[in-house]
Amino acid sequence: FFFFNDTATTEIYTEQIVGSVRCVQETGKILIADGTLICNVKEIKDKSVICEVLNDANIGERKNMNLPGISIDLPTVTEKDEEDIVEFGLKKGVDFIALSFCRRAEDIEQVRDLLGPRGSHIQIIAKIENHEGLQNLDEIIQASDGIMVARGDLGMEIPPEKVFVAQKWMIRKCNDAGKPVITATQMMESMIKNPRPSRAEASDVANAVLDGTDCVMLSGETANGQFPIQAVDIMSKICLEAEDCFDTEFHEANIRRKTKQLYGMSSKESMAASVVRMTTDAGYKCIIVFTESGDSARRLAKYRPLCPILAVSIDERVIKALCMVSGVICLRVPSFQGVDSLVEYAIQNAKNMEFCDEDDEVIVMHGTSEEDPEKSNLVKVI
Repeated sequence: FFFFNDTATTEIYTEQIVGSVRCVQETGKILIADGTLICNVKEIKDKSVICEVLNDANIGERKNMNLPGISIDLPTVTEKDEEDIVEFGLKKGVDFIALSFCRRAEDIEQVRDLLGPRGSHIQIIAKIENHEGLQNLDEIIQASDGIMVARGDLGMEIPPEKVFVAQKWMIRKCNDAGKPVITATQMMESMIKNPRPSRAEASDVANAVLDGTDCVMLSGETANGQFPIQAVDIMSKICLEAEDCFDTEFHEANIRRKTKQLYGMSSKESMAASVVRMTTDAGYKCIIVFTESGDSARRLAKYRPLCPILAVSIDERVIKALCMVSGVICLRVPSFQGVDSLVEYAIQNAKNMEFCDEDDEVIVMHGTSEEDPEKSNLVKVI
């Protein structure tokens, strides 16, 4: 979009996205550059909007524009997005695609169709950034491989006092469904220029962990900040401290109750919940699970055991996908043949990673068939 006039009343002209003009409502607001510049809509023309500029701001070039509470008549996946997915993503072998402004399950399916069989392993993360995404959250969770609580644009699309409510609600929904959730944007914003975060930022990171998020994400702090290494280091320490305060028993009981209520308890689900309860009651130091698709590890992680989950897999793509699941550490093996020797190998690696000591007991989950380890119907205490 372009600005004309330097007075308090200006005309915003959209050269390419004329559809956005049709979506603007008179007496509505336009927020530019993450709300740095606020405009009141006064008049709507065919290809432009007359606005009253409410404040001074230096916004630079190529900044975003938000229309709070308005459903935008534009595609979620643009032609440029399609080209990037096919010509760059597939050719370069990306592991994840984060879909901005995901509004409905059909947006996820459109990306899956673009990826095709060749990209079926690629994890699609839906970024929830507007009210439409919030309204359709249940179907988006089921269609996607994970959710990102993208608080930057979301804070422009809904009132600021509602952002924390939306964050906690989305995290809870993802926890109930056993889908990974990432909390992102402005988590340690002051560290773009300062070597230490503010007290409020440290609390923000910790509270996201206590809410049940699987991942926390840095953006500008590492993309163009002056202290990227310090930002990662301090965020990691905050997460570790918060995890020590996480109420695992309450979470496990609550998730078990919600799973029964919403989805019913399958035999696999019941076994995963029981194994986590065993680790809590008996104090086992590690859960070792053999998994081909990653589903068994995700099912265990859903209940947030106190001990680490060591996921043993033969597929590098599964291992990469499990990197964003809370509490899961992966071990790659060449095949699932010879389960007994693989169990010994996994236990030795658990010792090397300091998950357990020589005399500690661990739980091992695997299937009776070496050809199908995902049928984890055998639980051993070793």
